[in-house]
Amino acid sequence: MARGHQKIQSQQKNAKKQAEMKKAKGHDQKTAAKAALVFTCSVCKSQMPDPKTFKQHFESKHPKAPLPPELEGVEA
Repeated sequence: MARGHQKIQSQQKNAKKQAEMKKAKGHDQKTAAKAALVFTCSVCKSQMPDPKTFKQHFESKHPKAPLPPELEGVEA
């Protein structure tokens, strides 16, 4: 088991290696896509990225349900 200075060197080497692996991995598309889904349907709980898509979804999937107040001024 490493002690003292050797332990510190090993930790620094591992941190550098982890940073390089993270940099090489690049952008995580799944996380970015999940963050872009801002609007959630109150009826079926599906998520949409923008109000226009949300309104189209609501009008086609839930025509009998009343339109949510946040979609009143949005044009589809």
